[in-house]
Amino acid sequence: MSSRYPLQRPSLFLALSLCIGTAACARQAPDYPVTRKDTVVDDYFGTQVADPYRWLEDQNSPEVAQWVEAENAVTFAYLDKIPLRNTFRERLTELWNTPTVTVPSRVSGRLFYRMNSGLQNQSVLYDQTEVGAEPTQLIDPNTLSPDGSVDLASFSPSPDGRYLAYGMSVGGSDWEELHVHDLANSQALADTVHWVKYSGIAWTKDGAGFFYTRFPTPPADQVLTAAALNGKIFYHAVGTPDSEDRLVYQRPDLPDWYEGAAVTDDGRFLFITLNHGTDPENLLFYADLGNPMHPTIGAPVRPVNTSNDAEYAVLGNIGSTVFIQTTKDAPNRRIISLALPDTSLAHAKTVVPETKNSIVASLLAGDRIVVQTLEDVQSHVRMYDAGGTLVAEVALPGVGAVQGMRGHADQPELFYSFTSYLAPTTVYRYDFATGESSEFSPLPRNELFDATPYETRQVFYESKDGTRVPMFITAKKGVTLDGSHPTILYAYGGFDIPTLPSFSPTVAAWLEHGGIYAVANIRGGSEYGEAWHHDGRLDKKQNVFDDFAWAAKYLIAEKYTSPEHLAIHGYSNGGLLVGATEEQHPELFAAAYAGAGVMDMLRYQKFSAGVGWVPEYGSSDNEDQFQYLIKFSPVQNVKQGTCYPATIVTTADHDDRVVPGHSYKFTAAMQAAQGCDRPVLIRVETKTSHGYMPTDKRIAQLADVWAFTGWETGMR
Repeated sequence: MSSRYPLQRPSLFLALSLCIGTAACARQAPDYPVTRKDTVVDDYFGTQVADPYRWLEDQNSPEVAQWVEAENAVTFAYLDKIPLRNTFRERLTELWNTPTVTVPSRVSGRLFYRMNSGLQNQSVLYDQTEVGAEPTQLIDPNTLSPDGSVDLASFSPSPDGRYLAYGMSVGGSDWEELHVHDLANSQALADTVHWVKYSGIAWTKDGAGFFYTRFPTPPADQVLTAAALNGKIFYHAVGTPDSEDRLVYQRPDLPDWYEGAAVTDDGRFLFITLNHGTDPENLLFYADLGNPMHPTIGAPVRPVNTSNDAEYAVLGNIGSTVFIQTTKDAPNRRIISLALPDTSLAHAKTVVPETKNSIVASLLAGDRIVVQTLEDVQSHVRMYDAGGTLVAEVALPGVGAVQGMRGHADQPELFYSFTSYLAPTTVYRYDFATGESSEFSPLPRNELFDATPYETRQVFYESKDGTRVPMFITAKKGVTLDGSHPTILYAYGGFDIPTLPSFSPTVAAWLEHGGIYAVANIRGGSEYGEAWHHDGRLDKKQNVFDDFAWAAKYLIAEKYTSPEHLAIHGYSNGGLLVGATEEQHPELFAAAYAGAGVMDMLRYQKFSAGVGWVPEYGSSDNEDQFQYLIKFSPVQNVKQGTCYPATIVTTADHDDRVVPGHSYKFTAAMQAAQGCDRPVLIRVETKTSHGYMPTDKRIAQLADVWAFTGWETGMR
């Protein structure tokens, strides 16, 4: 190893091992690797911004690899001295070791789903003929790599049940390679489709092929970092090489827009959506494929909406009538219908009107429109007929959240999952005929966590500007409010994504050790419709950080915890949230966890998926947007000599969504600026990515992060 990156002094960790359990021990900072600084300075509209750690952006650099190795050595040496580390890892392994199943989809009379027996690195794809029937294993990605680094990222059976198209991701990358499996004889075909990203798999009704989104081949040295631009929709005919795939739709005039394709259940219509990055508002087009069993692949693509003024999400069709979920004139969403080929939105009929409660998901199942709403962040599911008359409300198992729904227009059933902070995710089948839900469970689940001593409360607090914000607090029943409890505060706050109640083994282990877990439903998500989202994006992003900080202030004021016992957690966009909030309010927290955060808000748009986030964040290429981005970008707002919370950062070397350079630069800046002995650590995982981590690595990382959090907040 280069002498530029010395390992920590042995004497330091000898001292740590001798003083474990004392306050002095918890405050001995590690000896970090020396991180060189460059003299890079960028000019943003007359403002000079130094970027001394620009070199850490280069994922192909041996010097960066050495730096990562040295930083990992410091981190693991520190974590090795925390007694909670093994305790959490052992308990998480126990809690994880129970079967889980995804919400199934019925295609051609068979149920398709993924299931994990408990500790398998990757979930396995199964099908079965009926609820209660014996499952048949179809694809086991665990056999494709010894370390579980190959993931089954997507799958879609053909409507006739003959083929299965599926996408494989290596190292958890967003890039997928599509393959085709012949279900009739359980044989892999030669079909291989390359450079697929952010794509669905939309079969034609005849099962002869499918539509998908493909991007240009990236340069060999930029596979994980090249900006995701110029996606196109192709049609792949089964049994042919992808070089012969037919180009169906492209928009070279909109290079940073994402294109998606979907075919209605009856095979009649192809719908194409275009979103400007992650903006939920979209353009909508359709093609009439004609006879579903002999579809016209080259049918003309016609516009439905080209103004990008709202969300238009197609649910399905009954004959020529198409049902669409939209925010047009309805920030909480409504369901409308159009009678094609008339695409005039002026002629659209409102089927399910907007209410005070936000619609977060809807679909067409049987002859019903199934609508999930959030009422103060708690799920309700109602069913309407094609005319908009309320037919039924699904009796959910309790107070919590529906995390997924599946159904088809030709099937009188609904599959959904339900969970809460104290109830593990369970999949149910709702029968339209009986109005009853029954559990769908191919394997019995082990009940490894006793939730009876705990409870979840929902509270509401005022943010800085007086906005009323909900928060869930899960703790032991009758907990004494004396400010002494190690507490984790979590939030996300972005991209129109609601943070819904859900069960986690890590939270269960945290509760068992006397901790409190709080989740703030801050602005930026869709908990209260599109208005809630818009109040937390672009020039209003500061509202998100304020909401988070004021949640912390509420927990402290109500004596659930205190600054010396409070930690904040966030991942991805939530990592940005943690980085910005701990910089703006370092006095509120003892510890912080920033997972794979978007930390350099001046350069994020230059890498991989980042170009798609400009509608959410804004871009430093725009002078007005630069002015607010520079105020909260974590890399640029580290202040020398400030005593920041004990901080642990995680990222992965194959993360091609939020490239690891964000975390590297933030960590280097924080280590150089830290004004007290609280540690700033980074943990870099290998052969994995942003969201597809194998189970063994996930457990190891979570145990490290939560043990670190517990140790720094006084949990023993």
